[in-house]
Amino acid sequence: MSIMNVSPTRMELSRLKKQLSMSLRGHKLLKDKQDELMRQFISVVKEAERLRRDVEKRYREVRRKAFLAGAPFPDGEILSSAFNGSKERTFTVRTENRMGVYVPVPEFDEPDENADDSLSLSPALDESRREMLALFEDMLRLADHEKHSVVLASEIEKTRRRVNALEYMTIPQLEETIRFIKMRLEDSERDRITRLIKMQEQT
Repeated sequence: MSIMNVSPTRMELSRLKKQLSMSLRGHKLLKDKQDELMRQFISVVKEAERLRRDVEKRYREVRRKAFLAGAPFPDGEILSSAFNGSKERTFTVRTENRMGVYVPVPEFDEPDENADDSLSLSPALDESRREMLALFEDMLRLADHEKHSVVLASEIEKTRRRVNALEYMTIPQLEETIRFIKMRLEDSERDRITRLIKMQEQT
């Protein structure tokens, strides 16, 4: 590890010691942040996997029910009825700061209670539609979790690079430079004492 290009003075030694202390504290804070981000990442990924299995299973079931319920009716009639008097579900996406990481968070708006939620074709089709709307909310939550995991993975990688830079470059270089300056100062002190002794011997 190469030393830094600094003057071997006591003032420089004091400055580097302070810088080393700050680097060590920063390294600990970043390491703690990295560990917490990893914990969050594992939790989010597990929840995303659970949601994905649940969504895929329910989606297949809802499609099967909707196909059977809509079999007696023409496709055009089902499609036109689906848009008449239906409750629209809207949502907004806000950002939330989690451990210094900004992630998107979807929030569903309250549905219009005055809107009619039936297709007026069959109760089975109405039930399939309600199940699909409920499934849509979980699909959005799944997308939120998967996006969150991507953002966390990116932040973990950036934090890891900063931790490694401090651990394997900045801190060792500071420590090596501090040792070098101490040695030079000790050598200078020995030379000074030697000169004083020689001066005393001459007088």
